[in-house]
Amino acid sequence: MSQDALFQLGMDSVVLNTAQKEESTTAQPASAVCDDKDHFIEKDGVLCAGSHLIVDLFEAERLDDLPYIKKTLIDCVNAAGATLLHIHLHPFEPNGGISGVAVLAESHISIHSWPERQYAALDIFMCGDAKPERCIDVLRDAFAPGRMDVNELLRGRNA
Repeated sequence: MSQDALFQLGMDSVVLNTAQKEESTTAQPASAVCDDKDHFIEKDGVLCAGSHLIVDLFEAERLDDLPYIKKTLIDCVNAAGATLLHIHLHPFEPNGGISGVAVLAESHISIHSWPERQYAALDIFMCGDAKPERCIDVLRDAFAPGRMDVNELLRGRNA
């Protein structure tokens, strides 16, 4: 990545470790799924931009397995009925943590893992017809957490 690109991302003083392998997947262009709807939803009688789930996994497994995390994010996208545009995952050393995002036509799913603490933080934000709550069972089955906390925010309430 060029220094100009890093500067635009606010990372001009960061030195990337090129020995670490990043995982990247591109699916379909956004134009393939966009129409003239604004994709706002009504949930529990509230008009909003979408449902944003804040998910914490405790005592979880396989949080350092990049191909497995990628597959799990794709499984979440499919379960939710969302449209994958791109996945980017980055492993960290020496602890094996992984940070990344699945960019969706409906918004995103992000993950940040701390395998040494058996903890992961995920954000699942979706608008339109997607069902982000369907990701919860996928995550529970994939990572077998001892405890899972889920909080929901309705974004853009009454915008």
